[in-house]
Amino acid sequence: MSSKKIICKACLAHAEKDIRFESREIEHNENQVLVKVACGGICGSDIHYYQHGRAGMSILKNPMVIGHEFVGIVKKAPEDCGLKPGQTVAVNPSSPCNQCEMCLSGHQNLCGNMRFMGSAQFNPHVNGGFSEYVAVKPEQCIPYNKEISASVMAFSEPLAVSIHAIKMAGQLTGKKVLIIGAGPIGCLILAAAKSAGASEAVASDLSPRCLELAQKMGATNIMDPRDENQVAHYQKHKGYFDVVFEASGSPVAISSTVDFTRPSGVIVQVGMGSSPVNWSVSAMLVKEIRWVGSFRFIDEFATAVRWLEDGRVDPRPLISAEYAPEKIEEALITAADKNISAKVLIRFD
Repeated sequence: MSSKKIICKACLAHAEKDIRFESREIEHNENQVLVKVACGGICGSDIHYYQHGRAGMSILKNPMVIGHEFVGIVKKAPEDCGLKPGQTVAVNPSSPCNQCEMCLSGHQNLCGNMRFMGSAQFNPHVNGGFSEYVAVKPEQCIPYNKEISASVMAFSEPLAVSIHAIKMAGQLTGKKVLIIGAGPIGCLILAAAKSAGASEAVASDLSPRCLELAQKMGATNIMDPRDENQVAHYQKHKGYFDVVFEASGSPVAISSTVDFTRPSGVIVQVGMGSSPVNWSVSAMLVKEIRWVGSFRFIDEFATAVRWLEDGRVDPRPLISAEYAPEKIEEALITAADKNISAKVLIRFD
């Protein structure tokens, strides 16, 4: 299989506090789609690679292109793949093996051989999308209407995470929902829950700025967990909410979820916080609460693209700032300051 090489610039994480926008060589072959990147969103994992040289157990051993929330324009594509040069596409950063037991049972998000863009889990690392050009598989590219802003469509990946969480909760029509943690993922879960038919969607956060964003994203009410009267209102009568989404990862927040959830309700754990946590097993048991985890996404990526394309979810209130890739370090520092930032975007176009 013949391949071609091109030189382009990319945001490469070398080590802790060492991020550079520099030239790199990429290869692409006739079976791949060459995408000119337009815009990408900074995620928490990108911030961790910059701050600590690692994200969880994934440790930088070589320079790696960061970024897994991005969209772009097709420059070259294989014949008969359904993609044409000039098309705008959202790029799914997931590449499951589609051969293991998890993949074959429909749980590709749990694939042990997953190659996820912008991840140092394996060595060689899987480069991400904060690059002038990327080469990806045709199935990773979901076309969208070029009239829609790339800044909006860059939310495809985090919205896919949110829609997957909604799916893990089950039917939401007419349900009362609490979202703990009103960061970008929490706010997108809130918007997705409203779109899925939730009658009430209450956001809880310590940050007034985050609660204000939640209101802009459609919250029917907001709650400061330090407000004893509000907390008591939602915890009386064995819990108020049919479904609680925990999106902060805070041990204290996680431990509070059981008291907010009504008998036979559901708690969906989305936030990846520190372990272990103190959790009320006995209260969960006698109320027959289901506690389920939600990790990444499966086919929800295409759904997210459609929801953003038709305006079913509008993420624009979450955009805090936009930077050129030459200022990637400044962008990461800004994104890490949760007092001022929700979602910071990198614009390549």
